[in-house]
Amino acid sequence: MNFFRKKRYLIAAGAAALCSFFFLSAAKTDFDVGRNLEVMFNLFREVHMNYVDDTDPDQLMQRAAAGMLRELDPYTEFLSEKDMENFEVMTTGKYGGIGSLIRQKGEWVVIAQPYQGFAADKAGLKIGDKILAVNGFEARNATTAQISDRMKGDPGTLLKIKVERFRDGTVEELEIVRERISMSGIAYYGMLNDTVGYIAHEDFTDECSNDMRDAIMELKKQGMTALVYDLRNNGGGVLQEAVKIVGMFVPKDSEVVQVRGRSERGASYRTPSAPIAPDLPLTVLIGRNSASAAEIVSGALQDYDRAVIVGERSFGKGLVQSPRPLGYNNYVKMTTAKYYIPSGRCIQAIDYSHRDAEGRVSHVPDSLIREFLTLRNGRKVYDGAGIMPDIASPQPTFSLFAAALYGNSYLEDFALEYIRKHRFEPVAIDSFSLGDDGYAEFIDFMADKEVEYDSETKMALEVLKRTAEKEFMAEAIAPQLEELTQKITKNKNEELIRLQPEITELIEDNILLYHHYSAGMIRHRIQHDPTVSQALGILTQPTEYHRILASQDTRRN
Repeated sequence: MNFFRKKRYLIAAGAAALCSFFFLSAAKTDFDVGRNLEVMFNLFREVHMNYVDDTDPDQLMQRAAAGMLRELDPYTEFLSEKDMENFEVMTTGKYGGIGSLIRQKGEWVVIAQPYQGFAADKAGLKIGDKILAVNGFEARNATTAQISDRMKGDPGTLLKIKVERFRDGTVEELEIVRERISMSGIAYYGMLNDTVGYIAHEDFTDECSNDMRDAIMELKKQGMTALVYDLRNNGGGVLQEAVKIVGMFVPKDSEVVQVRGRSERGASYRTPSAPIAPDLPLTVLIGRNSASAAEIVSGALQDYDRAVIVGERSFGKGLVQSPRPLGYNNYVKMTTAKYYIPSGRCIQAIDYSHRDAEGRVSHVPDSLIREFLTLRNGRKVYDGAGIMPDIASPQPTFSLFAAALYGNSYLEDFALEYIRKHRFEPVAIDSFSLGDDGYAEFIDFMADKEVEYDSETKMALEVLKRTAEKEFMAEAIAPQLEELTQKITKNKNEELIRLQPEITELIEDNILLYHHYSAGMIRHRIQHDPTVSQALGILTQPTEYHRILASQDTRRN
C-alpha cells in the first residue's frame, strides 16, 4: 500500500475510532443521567407515599437538592421561589418596603438600623424601637422573618405599624407608605484632607457604578487630586458593575476579566467608556473578606499598574455563579466558570474539585502557584491565592470574647442604654469618644451578664485532654492539665479590662450608627484606621507611589 494512502487510512481510522469513543462516551453519560433520574424519581415517590409519617414534598425536594450540591462548592445552591426574592435583593440592592434592618431582642423584634432618607427614617423610626404590631399582626414572639415579610410589599402601599419608643417607652401607631428601596453599594465618601478623597464601597449591587461615578465627580469638586478606594469587607456582586468601575480609571476597551467554563469559553468583558479619572493617583484597600467582584477590580487595577494595592491578601473567590431556571420559579445558582483577570491569572484560592479521603478541600498548593507579569511595567504577580497587596497592612482581628459580646447583643443593648442616659449630650462624628467613664458604665452593665465563649487556647487544651485520655496519659499529666486549665480560664472582668480598646471601638460604632447612620460611623472609624493612614501616606509621597507601580513585585504568598 502506498505510504501516503496508508497514512490517510490510519488517520481516517483513528478519527473514526475517536468519534466512536466520544459517541459511546456521550451515550453512556446520557444513559447514566437517565438511570439516576429514574432512581431519584422512584425514591422521591416511595418516601412521599409510604414513609410512616406525612412528608412535605417541597421540603423533601429542598433537602435532596442540598445533598446533591453540597459536595460541589459552597456557592452552588438550590433556590426556592422565596430564596430567589432574597437573591434578587442581594444582587440588585432593591426591594419594596420601608428601608430598615430589624433584629430579635428577647420575645420582640426591634429596629436595628433605619436607612437614611428612606420611609422608616422619614417616619421617625429609631434604632431600638420595639415593634408591637404590623398591619394588625401582634408581634410578641414573632420572628424577624415573620415581621420582615409583613413589612415588605409593593411600593405605594400602606403599612400600619405600632411601636414602643426605646427612649421613653411611649407607644405610637404610624402609617408608612412603602417605597422602592434601592441601596447604594457606596457606603460613604468624603475628603481625608484637602486633596485626598476616600470612598468606602461595600457591595457591587446593580447600578453601583453610577454612585461611584457621582462620588468621584463630587470629590473632584471638593479639590480631590488623589483617591483612597476602600474595598475591604466587600464580598462582590454584579460583574458588569466591576467592569464599569475599572473603566473609570483605565482606557476604553481595556479587558477587565475573562470568564472561562464549559459553557462560557473565553467570554471577555471590556471597559465600555472613556475613563473619568485616567491619571488620578489611586490606592485600593483590600482585606481577607474582599472577594469576587472586589478582587476583579483590585486585581485588574494592579495588573494595569494603575493603583497601589494596600492591605492583606484577599479571599480568593474566582468562581462565577449563574442562576438557571428549574421550573415553578425554582432555580439553581450554579458555578459555571472561573474568572481570569488581565494578566491571565485566576484568583481562585481553594480547589473544590479535589478532596481528601474525608471530603476536605484545601488551598491551591504552592507548587502549583504560577508567576504572571503586570501589563505595563512587568511586575511579578501570582495566581492561586486571591490578590496579594503591593503594601501589606494587616487588619485587626476581634477576639472571640468580643465576638461573644456581639453575638449576645450586649454591645447593641449597652449602646442604647448609653444613648438613653446621655440623650442630651452631643455626639459629634469627628470628636466623640466613649472614654474611660463610658467604659466603666459598660463594665457595670455587664456585671450580671454571662459570657460563654471558647478561646482558641481553650479549644486546643480540650483536644489535648481528649488525646491524653485516648493514649491513657490523662491520669499521669492531670496536675499539669489542671494548672493549664486554671491559667487560661479567664475571669470576665479581666477580659473586659484587657480588651478595652477593641470593645470600645465596637460600642462607639453602635452609638455613632444611631446618631449619624452608617456614613457617620465609617467617617468616625477611618480617622484612626492604620491602613487608611498608610494608603494616605503613599499618596502624599509621589516618588514612592510611582516607584511601587514601576518596579515592586508582589509577594508569592
